[in-house]
Amino acid sequence: MEEDVHRIELFRNRLRTLIVVEPVLDLLDFVPDEDKQRIRATLTQKGDICAADALLDAVIRGPRPPGWFVGFVAALETAGCGHAAKYAANEPPSAALEAENDNCVRLINLLQLSLVQMKTRDVCHRCHDRGRLTDEDRQNILAELDNRGPISGARLLLRRIMRNEIGWFSDFLDILRETEHMGLVRELQGEPLADPGEHLTNVYSESASLRDVSDPPADLKTEAQPEGEDVTTNLRRDSLYSSMDTGLDMSPNASLASGPEGPDIVLHDYQMEVARPALDGNNIIVCLPTGSGKTRVAVYITKQHLDGRSSRGQPGKVVVLVNKVPLVDQHYSTEFGRFLKHRYKVERVSGNSQLKISFPEVIRKNDIIICTAQILENSFSSARGGHEDGIRLSDITLMVIDECHHTQKGGVYNNIMIRYLKQKHRNVQLQKEQKKPVNIPQILGLTASPGVGGARTQQKAEEHILRICANLDAVAIETKELGKEAKDPFKRIQSAAERKEDPFGDVIKGIMEEIHNHADLKPLCDPGTQNYEQWVVQKEQNAAKEENQKVRVCAEHLRQYNEALHQSNTIRMSDAFSFLNKFHAEELKKKYDPEAEESIQITDTERFLFALFKGKKEKLQDLAKHPEYENNSLTLLRETILKEFMGREEARGIIFTKTRLSAIALNQWISENKKFEACGVRASHLIGGGDQSVVKPMTSAEQKDILNKFRLGDINLLIATTVAEEGLDIKECNVVIRYGLVTNEIAMIQARGRGRAEDSSYTLVEMEGSGVAERESVNEYREKMMSRAIQRVQKLPRADYEKKVKEFQMQAIMEDRVRTKKKQQKSMKTEHPSKVRFSCRQCCAAVCSGQDIAIIENMHHVNVTPQFRELFLVRENTSLQERLLDYEVNGVIACKKCGQRWGSMMLYGGIECPCLHIKNFVVTYNKKNKVFSKWNELAIRFPAFDYVEHAQLTWPPDSPDLNAQL
Repeated sequence: MEEDVHRIELFRNRLRTLIVVEPVLDLLDFVPDEDKQRIRATLTQKGDICAADALLDAVIRGPRPPGWFVGFVAALETAGCGHAAKYAANEPPSAALEAENDNCVRLINLLQLSLVQMKTRDVCHRCHDRGRLTDEDRQNILAELDNRGPISGARLLLRRIMRNEIGWFSDFLDILRETEHMGLVRELQGEPLADPGEHLTNVYSESASLRDVSDPPADLKTEAQPEGEDVTTNLRRDSLYSSMDTGLDMSPNASLASGPEGPDIVLHDYQMEVARPALDGNNIIVCLPTGSGKTRVAVYITKQHLDGRSSRGQPGKVVVLVNKVPLVDQHYSTEFGRFLKHRYKVERVSGNSQLKISFPEVIRKNDIIICTAQILENSFSSARGGHEDGIRLSDITLMVIDECHHTQKGGVYNNIMIRYLKQKHRNVQLQKEQKKPVNIPQILGLTASPGVGGARTQQKAEEHILRICANLDAVAIETKELGKEAKDPFKRIQSAAERKEDPFGDVIKGIMEEIHNHADLKPLCDPGTQNYEQWVVQKEQNAAKEENQKVRVCAEHLRQYNEALHQSNTIRMSDAFSFLNKFHAEELKKKYDPEAEESIQITDTERFLFALFKGKKEKLQDLAKHPEYENNSLTLLRETILKEFMGREEARGIIFTKTRLSAIALNQWISENKKFEACGVRASHLIGGGDQSVVKPMTSAEQKDILNKFRLGDINLLIATTVAEEGLDIKECNVVIRYGLVTNEIAMIQARGRGRAEDSSYTLVEMEGSGVAERESVNEYREKMMSRAIQRVQKLPRADYEKKVKEFQMQAIMEDRVRTKKKQQKSMKTEHPSKVRFSCRQCCAAVCSGQDIAIIENMHHVNVTPQFRELFLVRENTSLQERLLDYEVNGVIACKKCGQRWGSMMLYGGIECPCLHIKNFVVTYNKKNKVFSKWNELAIRFPAFDYVEHAQLTWPPDSPDLNAQL
């Protein structure tokens, strides 16, 4: 008996957080009634933990009849406190599982403000079905929901679910998925949130078929605390070393001199220390903060590598890989070209360069090649296919991988490194067979922050670091504490109160409600939220597959109204109105063909939608003129900017915002406000280059021009999307503002690292209750996890490190083999093109058969049949006009019947080729309607476009025979 008491005391701190007092108390018949009344009073007055403490006191200090302990454990189990029962019965989880569970609880608490917005009733029922809530729990939560509202009910549900047995978190994630809370799932897993204006592009983005596959959209990225100081905090020491970006560092430990072979490269002590293993020929990852000279370290290692091979009479070939087109020119002009072109041949190649068509020749003729990773991967694939225009891994002696934390599953960096790992392990076998191994390059990875990969426990964070080391075959991840002089930016969080009145938003919500009624739609979440965005996207997809034109077009309009609500909460109401007005103008424009006598078909639903907006347009326009109804975030942002720029002799800043639309609108807002001009603000926006949204993208030349003006000081405030977070060489800033934008810990570290100057500040501006500040707290926590993980990986015994790295490498190779096998099996099952048919996504009109489609350059799907030409009209492409190497894109093709965009008109070798974007069609395949966002999702092998055959068919009849001309 005393052992039982001792065990309860031993685990008391755990038990008091896991016991649900009321139901347990009802089941303890040996606890006197007066004690029960006292415990219930404590519960009411002081809360759960104090009441649980009182309950434990009553159990171990009150009367304990025979069988009391068995009764206590049974009461815990019956009341749904199985986790507490295991502790009481001396069956606690392992230390690792206990720590993991603690992290899950901490994460739920940090994200509480976001989680209480869930559909509590649906989640409650699913938790009960899974056995994670008892009958009494469900009744209590639903009663709380009905009596005090959904947020109070959600809080009770969260308190209860966290007291479950270990394994509850995984079930909870599944339940959130089942109840359509994908945004919350991504937050809990540490993934970047989808951007309604830019990042939810899997369904609505422009097809990549007219953009070089080597150039992903520039703004999609897409960057222990043990007893001592946080290593990563120290690693962000930026101010002293910001000049390393320009090569103008005049600190005592560095010098810069010019000679016949160009400027000398003299590294700081900390740079030389992290570079040393690479100078010995080892693969390493250099992890130093933004602005501390990682690229300069890479330039020095490159020079020593080429000098060493030259002195030994061996050829050297260095490839520098980047993940964004602007970085190609940046690395060439500010680093590799500047320091090494006097001694070695340095060239740059990207999707914007005509040199990409002769990439193998560029490799052969130059010593250092800076390129986007996809170009190298394409060339590797060509070599594997037996083409002469490909190169092999053995042609390279050193490969520098910038922003190497992107070496993850499915990424192009990882594809390249899988080739490397396979060859490395083949070489082991070749050596066993006493055969000559194939040369593989030395690898140098560069990153400011490897992140934790969504890890929720310290162990998983360490695994993430080890996986990156394994993927890059690194012998170590090299970090270094910088000097105490280098300080973090001053950080603050500014929360704007929710506005008391929102008549503009109320009108939009009223319009949305009328559309819901018209289409008999019943949304599961509130308009203006990310969950609503995901719900309406799914509705549009399903309606397209079911050929339900009414719901499909209503869902598309609802998506635009939802975006307008989001805009009115972050930028001006007038910007949200302009967005809606432009959308409806474009939709009306689709219904008019200047070459036809009659308008394109307009359905009753479209008439209803057009009339609905027209009827509310004047009211929306009038409300947008009332500044008293604007959101408070803009007011707070204005105060922050003015304070920062008026309080400094020379301010230079970046505002990070979520969407391209908001970046452009904020720039316009600043330019129209005379107060900003009076305090010296000279602003411009910087957005990505991919044709992914309704906003015209920036070309690389435009991005380069803006960044150059920023460096020169002509512009002193950039309003940027995530394109500016990572990698780009941006002149040191002393003001960094994240405006309602939080993604993951890598992006946080990268953005904060932009504040490199002395006395710099980092401000997060959020709307109260939005959950943005909570996500920032989660990222800070993950940053500390990352610091501890790096330290612990660095301290691993060499044998343990090598064993773990080898395991992860073998796992990566095996996973790649499985993926390749599945892909081959899928290819073997490929149907004949005639087995699929395409219809217009909007009006469901039959368009063509798969046998009418051919492929140009393994990328562009075209239909050049005369029958197809009768079905579409050509309009000017207002969002993107681009000239590529041997083809030109200068128009869009749209359905003659309904005006739905189908794709682009491409001029290829003098022939007009209508190029289809699969996302604009419903595909009938195996008697089922499906929608696809990319052509490679469709398991059909289309034939290559026969240029000569088509040229003969289109040759003018009164001209000499084409064959004779040839």
